[in-house]
Amino acid sequence: MKVIGVTGGVGAGKSQILEYLRHKTACRVIMADQVAHKLEEPGAACYDQIIALLGDTILAADGRIDKGKMAARIFEDQDMLVRINGIVHPAVKTYLLEAINQEKQAGKLQYLFIEAALLIEDGYGQIVDEMWYVHADEKIRRERLKKSRHYSDDKINQIMQGQLSEEMFYRYCSVVIENEGTLESVYRQIEEKLGEDLC
Repeated sequence: MKVIGVTGGVGAGKSQILEYLRHKTACRVIMADQVAHKLEEPGAACYDQIIALLGDTILAADGRIDKGKMAARIFEDQDMLVRINGIVHPAVKTYLLEAINQEKQAGKLQYLFIEAALLIEDGYGQIVDEMWYVHADEKIRRERLKKSRHYSDDKINQIMQGQLSEEMFYRYCSVVIENEGTLESVYRQIEEKLGEDLC
């Protein structure tokens, strides 16, 4: 089983590519953001630590962490963001390492794909066999975000300012998937890369 990390700027189209891979290979796809949300649920690895740090005012009526309240608290204090990341990111990495080991022992998959926005920054290169960069020009990504997610220019600017430069993505990723044209073009690139492993 090969472990592949998939990354790229916001709006690059990673989700569409992973959905295609889900249907075309014997694989498991893990989204790091979804893992983080799971680990912040009551009783999960990060829940008590986050409440201890931010207080119970961030809780919803049902006892779950209210993402909006938590985001507001973190937005006010950048140091708090660093501390929250210090809780969540190591827990996510532990979860992923356990998932990789379980799937390797089961021996049923060709691939395990991990999608993470901070794939490079958090050192995921140490736990994946290969890193893929899904690339699209900034202008195209902005148009997609406005159309699909109805993001404002300010929100897009804020997100993009916090992401790596294209140069860094190219430096760390051995495979580049160009996603500026049609989906058929993207699928052809994947077919050329994975060849006979596609069904």
